[in-house]
Amino acid sequence: MNKRHPRMTPARTLTLTGGLSGARLSKTLFCSALLSSTLLTGCGGDTATQTDLSKTETSKPATGWNLVWSDEFDGQSIDSNKWNFEVNCAGGGNNEKQCYTADKANAFTSGGMLNIVAKPAAAGAEKPYTSARITTKKKADFKYGRFEMRAKLPSGQGAWPAFWMMPTDSVYGDWPRSGEIDIMEAVNLKVKDAKGNVESNVHGTLHYGKPWPNNSSSGKNYALPGGKNPADDFHTYAVEWQQGEVRWYVDDYLYATQRQSEVRYNSKDQAVGLKHRGWFTEYFDQTSGKLNTYWTSAPFDQKFFLILNFAVGGNWPENVNNKGIDAAAFANGQSFVVDYVRAYQCAANPDTGKGCETIRPGYDKTSDALVEGKAPIPVPPSDGVARNLAIFDNAENPSWPGWDCCGGSKPTVVNDNQRGGVMEFRVGGAPTVNGFISRAEFIKDPAGTPSPFDASPLANTGSLSFAMKAVSLPNNAAAVWKLKVESNNAASAVEMDLTASNEGKAPAAGVWQTYTFPLKKLADAGLDLSSIDVVMIFPIWGSGEGAVYQVDDVKIAGPGSAAPSLTLFKDSQNLDWPMWDCCAGSKPTEQLDDAAHGMTAEFTIGGAPTVMGFITRPSNNGGNKPFDASAILAKGVVKFDLKVVNAPSDPASVWKFKVEANNAATAVELNLTDSVEGKAPVTGQWQTYTFKLSDLAAKGLDVSAIDVVMIFPAWGTGNGAVYRVDNASIGEPALPSNSGLTLFADAAAANWSLWDCCGGSKPTVEDDDAAHGKTAQYKIGGQPTVMGIFAADGTYFDASNILNTAVVKFEMKVVTPPSDSSADWLFKIEAKDAASAVQLKLSESLEGKAPVVGQWQTYSYRLKDLADKGLDVSAIDIVMVFPAWGQGNGAVYRLDNVQIK
Repeated sequence: MNKRHPRMTPARTLTLTGGLSGARLSKTLFCSALLSSTLLTGCGGDTATQTDLSKTETSKPATGWNLVWSDEFDGQSIDSNKWNFEVNCAGGGNNEKQCYTADKANAFTSGGMLNIVAKPAAAGAEKPYTSARITTKKKADFKYGRFEMRAKLPSGQGAWPAFWMMPTDSVYGDWPRSGEIDIMEAVNLKVKDAKGNVESNVHGTLHYGKPWPNNSSSGKNYALPGGKNPADDFHTYAVEWQQGEVRWYVDDYLYATQRQSEVRYNSKDQAVGLKHRGWFTEYFDQTSGKLNTYWTSAPFDQKFFLILNFAVGGNWPENVNNKGIDAAAFANGQSFVVDYVRAYQCAANPDTGKGCETIRPGYDKTSDALVEGKAPIPVPPSDGVARNLAIFDNAENPSWPGWDCCGGSKPTVVNDNQRGGVMEFRVGGAPTVNGFISRAEFIKDPAGTPSPFDASPLANTGSLSFAMKAVSLPNNAAAVWKLKVESNNAASAVEMDLTASNEGKAPAAGVWQTYTFPLKKLADAGLDLSSIDVVMIFPIWGSGEGAVYQVDDVKIAGPGSAAPSLTLFKDSQNLDWPMWDCCAGSKPTEQLDDAAHGMTAEFTIGGAPTVMGFITRPSNNGGNKPFDASAILAKGVVKFDLKVVNAPSDPASVWKFKVEANNAATAVELNLTDSVEGKAPVTGQWQTYTFKLSDLAAKGLDVSAIDVVMIFPAWGTGNGAVYRVDNASIGEPALPSNSGLTLFADAAAANWSLWDCCGGSKPTVEDDDAAHGKTAQYKIGGQPTVMGIFAADGTYFDASNILNTAVVKFEMKVVTPPSDSSADWLFKIEAKDAASAVQLKLSESLEGKAPVVGQWQTYSYRLKDLADKGLDVSAIDIVMVFPAWGQGNGAVYRLDNVQIK
């Protein structure tokens, strides 16, 4: 049985008939650039499905709609050749309170009208009310057209009439994968709430996407003008449904439009975003067996049938307005009265339904009636480079602020004696979840930018980890602590108990504990790793009151250029990890060795038994910086170079390696011959030794708090030994990453040049002040032009892998302003030979300032914002800065430090 959110419309049971093979249609861009003395343009084709907004209003459906089916309800009874009765007490799975019957008391015709009547059931009945639901399934099934009903709607708390459509065959799978079109629904009409507001809305909705309970819906409500109520008189409710578009009408007034999603592709034909966010579906490809997401006209491209019903109560009506059901409203029966139902086909193109659109004057597709859907936004493909993310480490990351979802508190950075800056969360009486978020609406720091994280290259080796201390536990001692991670605006999410971490421990009051969740575990549970944008840590919803807790060192990490690492010694000692003689009282020293090693750490052992190495514990003058190697557990190593200057006097002495963690709570000791290299030291030779963290962890080491690393001859056998250590570290090899492109700094980048589009001038490199040195200078004469930095033929900059973090940034100084003082200064960026472009004012930059003559000013534009406006970031080839076309005469200006980073 399908379920719904209380505010959603009823779910109806469907039968799964299997998947349908299919694939995204490739998109080919056709582009031409027109360049003349008066015009500079770029163009790109797309697959948009849009109505013609130039059409004029009609008081009736636009010409071209041919009536193909109707029921005027003029007969003595409901026409069984047109309608089926559903007889059951299940309703739509929304906890409705009626049984549907075929009884004439619940559905009949009279005076040319259909009456569907909801009334009290007999004593002892399964449900307290009876009503009717009729359908045209297998008797009148339609693909595209105009479908309308003239009706007077029932009223009262608990009344829920509907006129809607469901797929004849569930081609794409169970509800709502195969779609649902709600032409008209209303609940609780004429009910007055405590503030005197009278319910008068009708609703038009689409349902689609993933199966329940992860289903999606989008729609809009409409209220009649002049305070009229749909329960007082007859009104006409309709949809016009064509390929890729559905429009909703009340009395021929267009109040809502929904369209299929329009995908943006880059120069490599890879989906990177949405031009319009509409509906979507997902189903299994029968060939590959893979569950795919589709942004096509599916699922609204199959035959659907019509449904009329009158529900009583249920999740939606019983939870809004005055709540519950008003028995008095149904005591004598409550009627849904229908004058007619009609179906039209568009004569211009019956296969697509296009060409007969009814569009009113002033209809604005962007701000008036166009509804944004819930389609998941395609994530730009991963570049495969493993990178790490520090969400919180001693200070707030402006792109990942601390966040209280629903409790109204403000997470704050406080000082902890052990860890320094930590993020503190509090849970009050209001149920809430807390954590860190990287979505635009929650980022307030101007330095922050939405930065969803692509962890997919770390899928098999990386982890999400954090340290947490419960200052005070929830009042509810049974409260379970949770981790929840969301991706791509909650298109996917995973929630786990903290005890499901590698450490397997629940929080304890006053104790810092580390929690590690392998990314593979999160992915296996359903998380899309490619666009992580929320990490939450919290007591389970509604049970956290009284909890105060602190979080630190929140990161997603694994092998990569930003993997956590620790240098114990290289050319000089790490003051947080000083050289250390455990027990003999000597002081290790720094000594020069050969050219390859330079300064090294030297240890000398006398007659007193001892062990030696590096330590960070405060009691031994360390900096109290235990190293958390959890994120690099899979591939990380402890590695060092060793040279024995003098061997121990005891020829049987065995050389040892030992690591301890968390004040010796765990420790592992091994022979040097147990290293990856497997060799014993040779006096006078530098040798490298490597120990895998995974091996150390398998032997019992807690890698989350390493605080001692020792290299020594076995206890009591080291007398006379002198040895040196260099290049001692814990970490893993770094991988290269794209660090961006500098287009101009003293000179243009290779294969890029200063450019005057149309004015015939030659931009020059000129000396400016000491801070800027050589700069790019542009002059505009009488000829209209645009200017900037231009890539050579065949040169394109692919910024895909820095999309979420990079900005296009430059410095500019206006030497002489344009003669036309009203001229706007503009920034324009193009890609793939003008196949895509974005133009903005300088005042629309992050800095938001217009140029001031004689002053250097910085301008920045987020690359992600440019991509959202349509720029293909995979093939950038022009960056322009200029006064508005035709208004720049007389302008002289300079650019410097132009970069995409």
